[in-house]
Amino acid sequence: MDRPPALAAWHQLVASLKDPSFDTAGALDALIDDDCVFRSPAVFKPQEGKALTTMYLGAAMLVLGPTLRYLDEWISETGAVLEFEADVDGKLVHGIDMMRWNDSGKLTSFTVMVRPFSALQTLMEHMVVHLT
Repeated sequence: MDRPPALAAWHQLVASLKDPSFDTAGALDALIDDDCVFRSPAVFKPQEGKALTTMYLGAAMLVLGPTLRYLDEWISETGAVLEFEADVDGKLVHGIDMMRWNDSGKLTSFTVMVRPFSALQTLMEHMVVHLT
């Protein structure tokens, strides 16, 4: 299956993170639906709306972006699961991004799961700096 436009845009966004002139906020704004729901591995309550989703994903891009690499992906017509790894302070963060999109090619749901727990703790320490 070819990558749907939303997934192709996501991969382009991630690939562009190494370019300091890349407008990550603008790319996220163009990709995220107004009613998107973000589910964090560290926060129980779903974060609803474009602003909160953009805030969390933007912070994750700053923390994970330099070493983020996707290992595999499973795609359907309405969503995808992407397995990733990244290094944060010498901790290997292993996880998955689960995303869904609408007919307009906008992300409507984004869920992140991370392991091991020690990597999640390190990730949380770094994320809080960008979320406050």
